Amino acid sequence: MRKGTKRKMRQKEESSQPEEANKKQSTKTTRAKRARTSKPETEPEYFEDQRNLEDLWKETFPVGTEWDQLDSVYQFKWNFSNLENAFDEGGALHGKKVYLFGCTEPQLVPYKGENKVICIPVVVAVVSPFPPSDKIGINSVQRESEEIIPMKQMKMDWVPYIPLEDRESQVDRVKSQIYILRCTQRRSALKHLKLDRLKKYEYCLPYFYQPFKEDELEQSTEVQIIFPGEPKPVFCEFDWELDELEEFTDKLIEEEELSEDQKDAFKEFVKEKVREAKKANREAREARKKAIAEMSEETKAAFESMRFYKFYPVQTPDTPDVSNVKSPFINRYYGKAHEVL
Repeated sequence: MRKGTKRKMRQKEESSQPEEANKKQSTKTTRAKRARTSKPETEPEYFEDQRNLEDLWKETFPVGTEWDQLDSVYQFKWNFSNLENAFDEGGALHGKKVYLFGCTEPQLVPYKGENKVICIPVVVAVVSPFPPSDKIGINSVQRESEEIIPMKQMKMDWVPYIPLEDRESQVDRVKSQIYILRCTQRRSALKHLKLDRLKKYEYCLPYFYQPFKEDELEQSTEVQIIFPGEPKPVFCEFDWELDELEEFTDKLIEEEELSEDQKDAFKEFVKEKVREAKKANREAREARKKAIAEMSEETKAAFESMRFYKFYPVQTPDTPDVSNVKSPFINRYYGKAHEVL
């Protein structure tokens, strides 16, 4: 083969290489474009904005709830927008100093086509210029006597609630009008508590003393009688206004709750219990009158203007319907709420 022919062939091969390279590059670009256009566009994620007071109900400690029931309280996404709205302009709590505590009410309510016992969270709001109380009542059917003790003994206290939009600010610069009852007892440390101490938490009730209202005990004319009779004790209630002691005793003998030979001892026992109860009632009334007499006019006005609001969760498709179990009763110390929402 001639040299000229070889040179021409080599030139032809060399000139074809850029074309092939361009073809390959063009193919890659086309594939890349095809790959990009065929990739489906992902839908943007939307997160619902948190409401400013959305966690307010969760931050209030549910006083008196058994520790092993706490998780069941939060199994539903309860909605307390009615509580949040109460702080808006025109709401019952707008612009007022408010103290909040939580509690729970086990109730049989409909949920997803069947009736279930649900531990319903409730929030009580007390409109007051000062804390309604710094004490907790501990009482139950099982306990022999009622205890009124400082909140701090049970690691509870009123603390300022900081709305979500203010949490980036320095806490000491935020002037709070909302205070919540909080408990600092850690659940992880419960196993180290003695049983009696542990049970006290379940029997706790937020305490309130209204000096302008007679206590139930002051008004009561009944006494609980536990007479140490033989062969068994006698348990009964005696009303000194409605019951006549002689007839009352004879009826117990007739029903074989009391033996004839213990009649006189039983009557003396009842008389003593009645004297003790009347004395206690009298002392309670005197103490209340003394407290009112020593109270400033400002404090009197504050007590008289105090208002209690009881909030239940708002009905939603994801939560049980509690509309038929709402009650104005708060507890034996607070009595009834002025308004139920």
